[in-house]
Amino acid sequence: MLAVMADPTAEEHMSQVSELCCECGQFHLLLDNHLYNFQDEVDDELICHICLQPLLQPMDTPCGHTYCFKCLENFMQEYNFCPMDRKKLSFQQCHKSSLLVRNLLDKLIVFCPFKAECQQTMQRCELEAHLQNRCPGFKKYKSELQRKKNPISKGKEDPPARVETNTPKEPEVPPAGSSLVAESSAAAVVSLGTVEPGLVNPAFEETEEDLPQRTSLVAETTTVEIHREDPEEELGMRIVGGKDTPLGNIVVQEVLRDSVIAADGRIAPGDHILEVNGVNISSVTHCQAVSFLRHPGPVLHLMVLQEKGFSNKTAQQDSSSTTNREVIHVTLIKRDRSEPLGIKLIRKTDEPGIFILDLLEGGLAAKNGKLSRNDRVLSINGQDLRQGTPEAAAQIIQTTESRVNFVILRQPGIQLPEQVEDGSTSNSSSSSSSNGGSPVHHRRRVDQNHYRRKSTYQKDLPQGYASHEKTVAIKKEPKESLGITIGGGRDNKNKLPIYVTSVQPIGCLFRDGRIKRGDVLLSINGIDLTHLNYYEAVSALKSNAASHSVVLKALEIIPLNAPEPSLDIKEQGFSWSPLWIMWLGLPSYLHCCQDIVLSKGNLESWGFSIVGGFEESKGNKPFFIKTIVPGTPAFRDRKLKCGDEIVAVNGVPAIGMSNSELIPMLKEQRNKVTLTVVSWPGSLV
Repeated sequence: MLAVMADPTAEEHMSQVSELCCECGQFHLLLDNHLYNFQDEVDDELICHICLQPLLQPMDTPCGHTYCFKCLENFMQEYNFCPMDRKKLSFQQCHKSSLLVRNLLDKLIVFCPFKAECQQTMQRCELEAHLQNRCPGFKKYKSELQRKKNPISKGKEDPPARVETNTPKEPEVPPAGSSLVAESSAAAVVSLGTVEPGLVNPAFEETEEDLPQRTSLVAETTTVEIHREDPEEELGMRIVGGKDTPLGNIVVQEVLRDSVIAADGRIAPGDHILEVNGVNISSVTHCQAVSFLRHPGPVLHLMVLQEKGFSNKTAQQDSSSTTNREVIHVTLIKRDRSEPLGIKLIRKTDEPGIFILDLLEGGLAAKNGKLSRNDRVLSINGQDLRQGTPEAAAQIIQTTESRVNFVILRQPGIQLPEQVEDGSTSNSSSSSSSNGGSPVHHRRRVDQNHYRRKSTYQKDLPQGYASHEKTVAIKKEPKESLGITIGGGRDNKNKLPIYVTSVQPIGCLFRDGRIKRGDVLLSINGIDLTHLNYYEAVSALKSNAASHSVVLKALEIIPLNAPEPSLDIKEQGFSWSPLWIMWLGLPSYLHCCQDIVLSKGNLESWGFSIVGGFEESKGNKPFFIKTIVPGTPAFRDRKLKCGDEIVAVNGVPAIGMSNSELIPMLKEQRNKVTLTVVSWPGSLV
């Protein structure tokens, strides 16, 4: 929606009794919203349906609608229902939109309202600072206003304007609206009742019986400083997303075992990376984000958004009460300072302090057997943590040489359900431990759930991709090598097809020049390679390379928005593997699907959010997992990952469905749902 506003440089402005707003540079009543001249048409998902303007200080209702803070506040003074669906509503039930939504709105491009003197454009959040410090038109207006107010001082310059921060002021949400954890200097706490516009959010949808239990989803923005002894050492995490993908933001898919990130212990799968060394990457392409994160350096500053789970209304009792609870003393003995305990800690919103979220299998705490999930940590080594944070606990554990003494509070019968084991191969993900040590590696059960994508589940290539199948026939000497290395294989964790990781300058394929790094190998001399595991594929390639002629069939995936040429330069020191976005262009017949069965209680949410689906303006887009909420069925199951594509729900294909069709299907499944997914490995950084 392109808002048409008056030009405040007109002469009539000087005859107005009221003054221009110093934040937006427009005339409006004090209690009304600011006014802006937007450069482009604004998506309808970002429009307030009360004022019909782009959202300002957006507030979410329990029924899933979003309005400007002032619009909703004024409306609720007269009415007790939602303006869109007329469901019963009170202002105290509403809460701020997610930080991601507010950032998206703040980045909308606006014109400076003083068109005659200033033709600049900027992000909406930058306009106030522009007016106060840089705009010649607003400076002229203030001088004119000062002369009219005080004719004696005519001709004198105004005193310098006070420098304002670029961050727009946020309204204080009434305390009854949500019970968030207390803010600390290390992390800003935000409420995430809903997320980006267009986001199908079964994790956050609340039924009528849920409302007395749930308030909002809590997340924190945290700054993490990563130190590397070798400035070019890879961080050891995989990422998905980017503004050129349906996910939009950059999301950590997994943290690799024994990596720099795992040793630090503060970044976990599902975290959204907002900034790298002060550079905002919340709206960059996938390739740009990879480039930023692969940039060498001894110190890396990351700002991340971390989901912390749901807050509850029913647990407002005195947290110091020990009724029906027992205090337990547990001592864990480390062999050396760096040994991890294998504990994940989390803060809750309904009680102060920290709680044990998970005990990693095979870890010191799990082997000891005396700590349990949902135990509240009262102290470690005599240091009071009743009002503490996971970061404070991790610091105590990290600096302890040997004996780690826990005092915990346990309520009998209140524990999280047992987790389903997730596993890995040698290059797998793992959960990071709270003590900053290396995480404990899960062992994978043999998984029989993978199968080739059925014809009824297949889809067209997404927009922005093309694929080219090529046949390469080569005459060669019998002893001459093909000169390629390969990766993938159906025994791989992600059940990838065989692909070329390098073309060596010593082989016949380098001389021919048609086979390239990243090509998917389909067959050699008529032997199908698409169903083979890694070692079977190596054997087939070697045995057929011994002949005088070789016929290779390969598939080249071509992103139409090609990655930046500089990306390869930044891969020095990295073992090459395809970027996550390359796999999005793989034709459906080469996909391997997996069925994931989730179970939940009547009052639980499934615990994941998704993006994508059919839209009139954008056509068909696949559904992707964007968020997995701690403490929910999807989180406990551990098979679902951020960036996974949802192919079907209970056997019903999701291709061609819209958000409004998939949401009811997920909500109808009260206690059990089967998700058919395709999982691609995130880009390694």
